[in-house]
Amino acid sequence: MHFGYSILYVPDVVATVSFYETAFGLKRKFIHESNLYAEMETGSTILAFAGEAMADLNGLAIRANRKADLAAGFEIALVCSAPLEAYDKAVSAGAAPVKPPESKPWGQVVAYVRDLNGCLVELCSAMPE
Repeated sequence: MHFGYSILYVPDVVATVSFYETAFGLKRKFIHESNLYAEMETGSTILAFAGEAMADLNGLAIRANRKADLAAGFEIALVCSAPLEAYDKAVSAGAAPVKPPESKPWGQVVAYVRDLNGCLVELCSAMPE
């Protein structure tokens, strides 16, 4: 078994893809013609977005992600070479600042923002070897 992808249920898949392109520089892999599913180019593990209607179609009950609500108990971690620049770019694109970049005792630089849906996104440097 291996970890293949994460799917975030969002109110607007197309808007979320556009936001992740602008705020984080990710590239879209594809958006389904229904606009209810999309994948981003993120390396070997896929980041996907599904419309909240897809949860209903799959018989799933979910708590919707919303900016005004407390963040859900998960985060997306995006590894980057320059967390401060990534943080500034994300906030300029509309991400809500949570914690500015800080150096951790283990040598990593970590920052947090919330995306347009209220999901936590960690922007971090690679773990030192």
